[in-house]
Amino acid sequence: MKLYAPSTIEAIKEKHRFQLSKSLGQNFITDKHVIERIVKGADPSEKDLVIEIGPGIGVLTAEAAQQAAKVIAIEIDSKLIPILGETLAEYDNVEVINQDILKTDLNGIIDEQGQLGNFTGDVKIIGNLPYYITTPIIMHILENSIHAESITVMMQKEVADRIKASPGNKTYGAISAAVQYYCEVEQVISVPKEVFVPRPKVDSAVLKLTIRKETPVDLIDEKAFFACIKAGFGQRRKTLLNSLTGTYGLSKDEIRTILEKAGIDPVRRAETLDMNEFADIANGVASAKQTI
Repeated sequence: MKLYAPSTIEAIKEKHRFQLSKSLGQNFITDKHVIERIVKGADPSEKDLVIEIGPGIGVLTAEAAQQAAKVIAIEIDSKLIPILGETLAEYDNVEVINQDILKTDLNGIIDEQGQLGNFTGDVKIIGNLPYYITTPIIMHILENSIHAESITVMMQKEVADRIKASPGNKTYGAISAAVQYYCEVEQVISVPKEVFVPRPKVDSAVLKLTIRKETPVDLIDEKAFFACIKAGFGQRRKTLLNSLTGTYGLSKDEIRTILEKAGIDPVRRAETLDMNEFADIANGVASAKQTI
């Protein structure tokens, strides 16, 4: 059964009296090439566990099941559970869980699957993410140190552009710095809006986020690092001297001293800083805080 075919999607909707939910950002992929590229980008092996976020009617799930040792598909919409039971019936290595990904104990699932011997390789996370909650999902996975090797997901092109942006680029922001701290970022494929049902208003892109085994910079206090990023980009039109003043309760003069010691001009703005410069500032902030 070609799950990605528009005629199949319509038949499934009619049979199960299922209506796509705008509030859940449900847009189903209708292009086999895109489906194959997403799974190929994740590169699952016969030893790996794949965790899929939001399987929909199972188009990505079925593709991944043919390559991975085990697929755990996490779907928030209870109305899709019986549909997935039907569309994925031929795959004995697929398990569907009806939960909110933001409330799911992913490390608990990973540990359980490992103990059961369902996989002996890496954990690969895949998904066609709802536009409205893309960033919270990605940061939830990264900030909670989920034991995965990579995250290969579809998202709104505008969000993908921000995540992969470099310093000096107008789209470079807090999400760029945060994700690039945790991951190496590469684009897998651009996806036009025409390959979805229903058709969204914007194009999409698939990014592969390979989670770093070691942090790219040395930090005294990781919280200070993210506090500096948040403060810097929170008022991105302001100079670093002004936007960082108040961070960890430090005064303008204290921030000026930190910037000068780091060799960073106080009139620069956050979008011009690379990872090492943010780290230098954060370490200065952390050191100053420890002396107060």
